[in-house]
Amino acid sequence: MGAVLLEELRTFTARLQCAEAASGDPGLGIDLLDAIETLKSVGCAVQAVITDDVATQIRADRKAAGLPRADWDRGIASQIALARRESPNRGGRHLGFARALVHEMPHTLTLLQTGRLNEWRATLLVRETACLSAADRAIVDRRLCSDPAILDGVGDRGLITRAKALAVELDAAAVVARHRKAVSERRVTTRPAPDSMAYLSVLMPVEQAVCLQATLGRDADSLIATGNSGGRTRNQLMVDLLFDRGTGASVASGVPVAVNLVLSDETLLAGGHEAAQLQGLGPVPAAIARQLVADAVDNDTETSRRRVYSCPQSGALTAMESQARTFPKSLRKLIDLRDRTCRTPWCECDAPIRHRDHIRSRRESGATTADNGSGLCEACNYAKEAPGWTARPVHNPGRTHLIDLRTPTGHHYRSAAPPLPSAARQSEVEAVLIARLRAS
Repeated sequence: MGAVLLEELRTFTARLQCAEAASGDPGLGIDLLDAIETLKSVGCAVQAVITDDVATQIRADRKAAGLPRADWDRGIASQIALARRESPNRGGRHLGFARALVHEMPHTLTLLQTGRLNEWRATLLVRETACLSAADRAIVDRRLCSDPAILDGVGDRGLITRAKALAVELDAAAVVARHRKAVSERRVTTRPAPDSMAYLSVLMPVEQAVCLQATLGRDADSLIATGNSGGRTRNQLMVDLLFDRGTGASVASGVPVAVNLVLSDETLLAGGHEAAQLQGLGPVPAAIARQLVADAVDNDTETSRRRVYSCPQSGALTAMESQARTFPKSLRKLIDLRDRTCRTPWCECDAPIRHRDHIRSRRESGATTADNGSGLCEACNYAKEAPGWTARPVHNPGRTHLIDLRTPTGHHYRSAAPPLPSAARQSEVEAVLIARLRAS
C-alpha cells in the first residue's frame, strides 16, 4: 500500500508541475491558490503522521536490538531533516511537532488534515503549549481547535494571545518556569544578509529589548534635533550608537577582532572581480575585500598572510597528510577553509563547524587526512555515530571534495565542498591568500 501511495504521489507531483496556469481568469487563479494551500496543509499533516511513525518504529527496532536507551533517538531528527532537505535543527523541530500533534493535539491535527489550519499556525499552537502537561495541552487543543470556527479569521498574533492566555490559566507556574529557562538561554548571534551586510540578533527578555530600542531611538532623535546627526537617518544613527556603545569604538577598524578573509591573488593584486570569502559570513565583493585589506594596512593593524594552493581547474583545496589520530591545528584550519560550514546537506546555512571528523572512522582504519576529514556541526557529528549511518569520501580527482552519506534507511546523500576563489585558475600560481585581519 505504501509503495502504491508513493508512486501516486510522484505521478500527481509531475502533473502539478506541468499544470496550466489560470489562463487569464483571476477567479480561477484564486481558486487554484486556495486549493493548493489546502493541499499544502494536508501534506503537512500527513508528513507529521509519517514522521512520528518513522521515529516510533526506529525506536522500537533499537529497543528490540538491546541498544542503550540513550541511543534510541540518536540521529532520527537528522534523517527527517535530510528527507525534507532541511537542517538537523529543523529536523528536530519537525519531530517534536509531529509527536505533539499525533499524541497530544488531535483536534489541531484534524484541522491541518482538512486544510482549515496551515503548518505555521499549527506550529504556533504547539510552541505556545510546549510547557504544559499532556493533559493541559489537550485542553487547549480542544478549546481552540475542536470547532474550526473558533480560529477562523483570527490572525497569528490573536492565535498566540489565546494560546498563551489558556496556558497561564491552566498552569501559570509552568509558564513562569518556561520564561526563566528562556531568560537563561539569552544570546547574541550573527547571520549573513544581502549586499555584504549581516544581521546581529540578540535574544533577551522583552523588557530589556524594548528598553534598549527606546533608548537608542531617543538618543538618535536627540542628535537629529540638535543638528549633530552628520546627515545620518534615525535608523543609521541607532545602529552607529549600538556599535559605539557595544565596542567603545566609533569605527570598526579600531576593534581588535580576528577575521579570516579568503581571496584569490588576482582579486587582491590585479583588480580581479571574483568575490572573496569571509569565514562565517560568506561572499564579499572583490572591491570590498580589497578595501578591508587596505584599511588594515593603512591603520597599521596587525595583519598576516598565508598561502593556500587549490586545483587550477576546480578550485579544490590541495590535501595535507598527517599520521595523527586527531587533526592537528594546520589540518583543522585547512578543513575549515575548504568546507566553510557544516558539510551535512542542507545544514550549510545554519551551522558553523565545531568538530573536524574522520569521514571513514578510525575504527575502520580511516586516515587523518584532509581527504578523509570533514567539518561538521556538533549535532551532525553525534547523529553520524548512531547505528546504521555510514560516510565515505568519494574519489573525485580534479574536482572539489565529495562525501557520500548513507542513512540507516538506506538513503544516500552527497555533499560537495564549495570551490575556493580562484579567478584565473592558473596552474603553479598561488590560488588564494588568507588575510588574517585584526579588524572587522
